[in-house]
Amino acid sequence: MTDASEIRKSFEENGQGHIFAGWDTLSADEQAALLDDCNRVNFDWIKTRVAEVREDHGTDFSKCDLKPAPVIVLPESEEEKKKEAEARATGEAALKAGKLAAFLVAGGQGTRLGFDGPKGCYEVGPLTGKTLFQWHAEQILALAKRHGATIPWYIMTSRTNHVDTVKYFEENNYLGFDKKDVMFFQQRMVPSVDFDGKLILADKCGLALNPDGHGGSLHALVESGAIADMKKRGIETISYFQVDNPLVTICDPVFAGYHLQAGAEMSSKILNKAYPEEKVGHICYCDGKLTVIEYSDMDEGNMYAKDENGKLKFWAGSIAIHMLSVDFVDKIGGEAKLPWHIAKKKIPFYNGTEVVTPEEANGIKFETFVFDSLPMTSASITMEVAREEEFAPVKNKSGIDSADSCRQLLSNRFAKWLKAAGVDVAHNAEGDSECVIEISPLFALDADELKSKLPAGTTAGDKLLLE
Repeated sequence: MTDASEIRKSFEENGQGHIFAGWDTLSADEQAALLDDCNRVNFDWIKTRVAEVREDHGTDFSKCDLKPAPVIVLPESEEEKKKEAEARATGEAALKAGKLAAFLVAGGQGTRLGFDGPKGCYEVGPLTGKTLFQWHAEQILALAKRHGATIPWYIMTSRTNHVDTVKYFEENNYLGFDKKDVMFFQQRMVPSVDFDGKLILADKCGLALNPDGHGGSLHALVESGAIADMKKRGIETISYFQVDNPLVTICDPVFAGYHLQAGAEMSSKILNKAYPEEKVGHICYCDGKLTVIEYSDMDEGNMYAKDENGKLKFWAGSIAIHMLSVDFVDKIGGEAKLPWHIAKKKIPFYNGTEVVTPEEANGIKFETFVFDSLPMTSASITMEVAREEEFAPVKNKSGIDSADSCRQLLSNRFAKWLKAAGVDVAHNAEGDSECVIEISPLFALDADELKSKLPAGTTAGDKLLLE
C-alpha cells in the first residue's frame, strides 16, 4: 500500500483533498479503511468520466435509423419445429461434451424486498421456501446429471454481499455441488462523484462506491481468472443469467444450439412485450448495429410504433439472458471497452458529523451494461421465449415483479406441465393456478420429463409438491 502521506498529497493535487478533512479524528483502523478505499482511486478514470458527463447530452434515438432485430420466434410450423430440434441436438452435444458453463450475476442485496442479505438467499419456493440460489443450483445439477457431464458454476458477487454469499454456500454444503466446481469472484467497485466531480464520503472512513454494473461482469470474468479456468476445463460457451429470475432455463440446449450453429459471439433471449411501456430493453438495430435500448431511453414515437400488421414494431424485449463465447469475453473483457453510463442518484454522504440521506439527487453513479457488447459481435442470434416459461423476476416487495407474483408464475408453469401430463388443475378467472405447486428441477426439468416420471393417480388439490 502506498504511504498515507503520498496518498493524501495525490488527492490534494487532484482537487480531492476534502476526503482527508477529518483524518486526524479517525482511529488507526478507520484511517486504514479510508486509505484502502483511496488507494484504489484512479484519477485519470475519474477525470475521463466527468468529462464524458459534461460532453454527453444523451442519444436521441428518434433520430437514429432504428429497425427491429431478426428474431428466432417460438416455433409453430413444422419447419420451425425441425430447426428447433436440430438446435437442441447441437446444444445437447455441447453439454455432453462439457463445453458449457453457468454464469450467475448475483451482486445484489435484497434491500428492495425488505430482506437483509444477498438477494440470492431470498426464499421463493412456493411451498418449500427454497432460495433463489438453491433453485438455480438444482436446475444446473439436474441438467448436468441428464447429460452426464459437469457444468461448473461461476458466481459474481459484490463487495457488499461476497462474504455472506460464500458463507451461505459453505453452510449449505455448496447446495450439492463439488466445491471445486463453484467459483466466486467480486465485480469492481467504482467511485461515485457529486455534480462537480468531487469524490463523496459515504461515512467518515469510506468513499461512496458502487458496483460497475452488469457490464462489469465481463471484466470480472477475465480479471478473476474465471475465463482462464474455463479454458483449462475446455469450456467454450457461457450461459449468462441474473439471480432474480428462477424461471430462467440455464444452459438451455436449444438456445446454445442456435448460438453455436450461427458461430455467434453473444446471443440474447427476448420475449414479446406485454405493452409498449413495459420496463424491458428493446433489442433492435440502431444505425446498422445490433443493440439494446433501455425502456427509459426509447422515444415515444418508436415505443408506440406499429408495423403493417398492427403489431408493436419494437416488440422484442430483452430479459438479461445471454449466451457468450469464452473467446469473445476474453477479447473484450480485459479492457475498458464498454461505454460508461451515468445515473443521477440520491447518494448518502458524510457531512463531517453524520451520514445524511439527501432528498434529491446529489451525485452520479457510473456503470456499464452487458448488452453494450452486442454491437461488438461479429455474429449474434436473438431467440424468443414464452413469458410464462422463462420470466418471473423478483425485484419488488409487492405487486408486479414481486416475490408473490414470482411464486404464482412458478405455480402457473407447473400447472401447465401437469395439464400436458393429463392432470387437471383449477384456475381462477385471471388464468392463475389455484393450486400452489412446486416441482423441484431435480424431479423434472421440463414438461416431458414430468410426464415420464409423474406417479400414477397424481391429483392437484390446494397444494402439490414434487421433489
